[in-house]
Amino acid sequence: MKKVVPLGLMFFCILFSYTILRDTKDVLVVTAPGSGAEIIPFLKTYVNLPGAIGFTALYSSLTNKYSREQCFVGIVSVFLVSPARLTQWHSPQHSCTRLTAACALCVVQVFFIAFALVVYPNAALLHPTAFCTWLSGLLPAGFAAPIAILRNWTYAVFYTMAELWGSVVVSLLFWGWANEVTSVAEAKKYYPLFGLGANVALIFSGQFVRYVSAMRRASTGAADPWAQSLRYLMGGVVASGVGVLGLFRYMQTRVMTDPACVPLETKQKAKTKTSMGLADSARFLANSAYIRNLAALVICYGMSINIVEVSWKAKLKSAFPNPNDYSEFMGAFSSTTGSVTLAMMLLSRTIFKRFGWGVAALVTPSMLALTAGVFFSLTLFDGAVAPVVAALGTTPLMLAVIVGAMQNILSKSAKYSLFDPCKEMAYIPLDPESKTKGKAAVDVIGNPLGKSGGSFVQQGLIFTFGSLAVSTPYLAAVLAAIMVVWIRSARSLNVMFKEAMASQGLEP
Repeated sequence: MKKVVPLGLMFFCILFSYTILRDTKDVLVVTAPGSGAEIIPFLKTYVNLPGAIGFTALYSSLTNKYSREQCFVGIVSVFLVSPARLTQWHSPQHSCTRLTAACALCVVQVFFIAFALVVYPNAALLHPTAFCTWLSGLLPAGFAAPIAILRNWTYAVFYTMAELWGSVVVSLLFWGWANEVTSVAEAKKYYPLFGLGANVALIFSGQFVRYVSAMRRASTGAADPWAQSLRYLMGGVVASGVGVLGLFRYMQTRVMTDPACVPLETKQKAKTKTSMGLADSARFLANSAYIRNLAALVICYGMSINIVEVSWKAKLKSAFPNPNDYSEFMGAFSSTTGSVTLAMMLLSRTIFKRFGWGVAALVTPSMLALTAGVFFSLTLFDGAVAPVVAALGTTPLMLAVIVGAMQNILSKSAKYSLFDPCKEMAYIPLDPESKTKGKAAVDVIGNPLGKSGGSFVQQGLIFTFGSLAVSTPYLAAVLAAIMVVWIRSARSLNVMFKEAMASQGLEP
């Protein structure tokens, strides 16, 4: 409990921030002037992916020089704290913080607070609205989404930073560090429970977003209620981030020093620094079938969830064009996701115990394939379901929104409760070199690459057919092919995982 409780609380705080950022970034880019859900595939490809690759190069360099503990403190601090605060870290233990700050000081320092207090209130001055209006009249309609990114470029930067928080802090830093201080036996027992606190955070953060949305609706006297709400939302992000650093400090001073919690050989292994550069790491991973299968799982998830989610958000904007209503719906969506995931977390322990890693890894693609099939069927055969829609007393648009929300909730619940623990367990039997560089490549590049792959498909269809709605049949066919690759990769990795565990005399 001395080790599990603070790890769970850390995950709670990290995911509390990420849920707020995820809901806010969607409201900003989807409801912005001249924008819509069609902007998301282009953002993920031409903004998010270059940012992820650039961070991977920096992270690879840092892990060659500093321990994971130093990098954890440095990178989280860069997202949250001010330059004055960073200059107070003078000890050798905090040298990574100074290095990271020097590399990214002007880009991400106090970004979220600066966006709420400075950038958003001056968006009209910063956005080239007149130029983009002229450009829209000059270029074909297929270029509407790229022009919208340029028109609302500060929102695009916010979207990218929110995505990086999920990839970097959640996947890379937290899970990477947890893997180094947790054995396979502990992981099988406690990894599903780590997510319990995190999904309570989904409920709390969703309610927090809904509460702020209600404040905006009640603030009739404010010149821009949405600007006021951003201050509260970003204040919550920074407060929970400070909590992460405090818990991490507690782990370092009270848990890592206790041999009953972390054996000496585990700490020595965690302090091992890798010596390969980024290019050597890429060549090393290209020759590893084990890592390729892990990357395939992450890429397939990113592509599939992106294909379904963007189609759903296009309908969501049509149903809720007002940012207040959109944000409030997303808050309810996050809270419901947290509640369902809590139930899935409890069920996941039974699945791991009775059926093992292989079955657990197949639940997420099976769940996503089933629910996405229902969503696309409603979209493709809306005429056939018209009597059902009339009997339910709703409209085809609202039914599609509700079914799409259910699809996303069930898919994300399966991901948090089964997919993520399966993926993180797969790293445990690897050597330190494969674990560190493999995780950086899979989580920080593989995840955006998966989303970008789905985005490339959507971009091609948008340019060809003019809209996502017309492209729906083709998206459904691509999704089916992705599901086949995902399931084959999971089965192959299951065999390799069992062999790797057996070679170390461990029970898979």
